[in-house]
Amino acid sequence: MPTTTRVARACALALAGLGLAGSTMSALPATAAPGAGQSDRTTSTRTTSDDMNRSPQDRSSHDRSAKRTPRKHARTSARLSAKRRVDSRVLAARNIAMRQRGDAYAYGAAGPDRFDCSGLIRYSYSRAGFAVPRTSRAQAAHARRIAKGSMRSGDLMFFYGGGGVYHAAIFLRWVGGKAQMLHAPGTGQRVRVATAWTPSWFGGTLRRA
Repeated sequence: MPTTTRVARACALALAGLGLAGSTMSALPATAAPGAGQSDRTTSTRTTSDDMNRSPQDRSSHDRSAKRTPRKHARTSARLSAKRRVDSRVLAARNIAMRQRGDAYAYGAAGPDRFDCSGLIRYSYSRAGFAVPRTSRAQAAHARRIAKGSMRSGDLMFFYGGGGVYHAAIFLRWVGGKAQMLHAPGTGQRVRVATAWTPSWFGGTLRRA
């Protein structure tokens, strides 16, 4: 066989071998990169391991905390409901007192058609469900003291001088920076709405804090 022919056959065989190797390599399945997917498995394993390694005391504390949350919400809701009920009763007492406008003043009287200042408060608030002392001084001690700026309709006003509290009224609203109130003024007068004649008074309330 001529030398040229043998050389040509050798080259052809070499090229055929290279083509076979290339097709074989392309047919091989792709190999995942080292560590791929391991992170997810590691995270899941770590989470499970953390849960399993948590002490019984920790698990118990977690369970108790989960149970306390609904109870806390229930208590908060109950407190808000109770405050709303008291607010409603305070306004009811104010409305009862407003219906006494025009009734005569009488020292020591607490209704139903004659009142002194503290008697009007006792009459109205007791009918709204409050236990209220009889005298203005006792009422001032009984009520929760509040700032004038926090006064709401139905709260109480206590006037004082050198001898202590001497008059009580029911707060209605602020008008031009002055307090409007309902009270039984004094001898010869009738229950009426008036403006506070002096700044020497402090506020009290039967509402809940």
